[in-house]
Amino acid sequence: MPANCPNRQKNTKTCTCTYSGCPRHGLCCECLQYHLAMKQLPACCFTPEAEATYDRSFKKFIETWK
Repeated sequence: MPANCPNRQKNTKTCTCTYSGCPRHGLCCECLQYHLAMKQLPACCFTPEAEATYDRSFKKFIETWK
C-alpha cells in the first residue's frame, strides 16, 4: 500500500506504535506485512506496557495476554 493511503490520517489517530521514526505509522497494511515477515506482531497487538518494550515477538504477545 502506498504512503498516500486514504486511511492513513484516520489510522494515525489510533496507531499505538511509539517508535518515533516508523515509516509505516498509520499504514496498517505495510506495518502488518513488515512485522509478520520479521516473525513479529505490530504494536497494536500489545498492551501499552508491553508495547513500550519494543519486543514484538510472538512469545511476548503470549506472555502479555496470558
